[in-house]
Amino acid sequence: MKHGKKYVESAKALDKAKLYEPNEALGTVCQLAKAKFDETVEAHIRLGVDSRHADQQVRGAVVLPNGTGKTIRILVFCKEDKYEAAKAAGADYVGGLDMVEKIQKEGWMEFDVVIASPDMMGVVGRLGKVLGPRGMMPNPKAGTVNADVAKAVAEAKAGKIEYRLDKSNIIHCPIGKVSFGAEKLEENFNTLLEAVVKAKPAAAKGTYLRSVTVASTMGVGVPVLTTKFGV
Repeated sequence: MKHGKKYVESAKALDKAKLYEPNEALGTVCQLAKAKFDETVEAHIRLGVDSRHADQQVRGAVVLPNGTGKTIRILVFCKEDKYEAAKAAGADYVGGLDMVEKIQKEGWMEFDVVIASPDMMGVVGRLGKVLGPRGMMPNPKAGTVNADVAKAVAEAKAGKIEYRLDKSNIIHCPIGKVSFGAEKLEENFNTLLEAVVKAKPAAAKGTYLRSVTVASTMGVGVPVLTTKFGV
């Protein structure tokens, strides 16, 4: 893969043999971010598990203390008696079968997060082929299937993110924007890492945190020293 001039220059500024302390790593990411927009900063966490086995799955959700810096649009599926509470909590769209049909017939996808009350999952299940591949299907582990839809909406708006393994046993998660600065990014990073460590499957053997890298949207990856997390 060919990289641009700015990327190559940034890569030269890194000590490739070094693992950076979280604060230094995130400060470096901010310093090397050269794009003309406020880049998203992501953590890429390689775990010592095998996602092909059900007992080694790692998935959950966590509220980042400083949010993600992104404005998210939330669609809620619930019964009519919860519509007003969901809207008051900040839901952008609320509905039931009408929303299912809008998505199926019109291809409407103007939302980022889907939350559903448990009694609506039979209806939402019809959208499995649409929402599943996009990672947007409501799930109890992620807190997006919740009887208290208003609470779930409020948490999502406050910066709740879902983390899950991909097929390469890596978790990719946004932890904020370059404009946050290293201190706020580190608070978010630590919160995410602590949640991932807490979610370690009992079946996982050997080193759990194999490698952790942080990077901005257009920037180089900076390897992070994770000894303080103890796994």
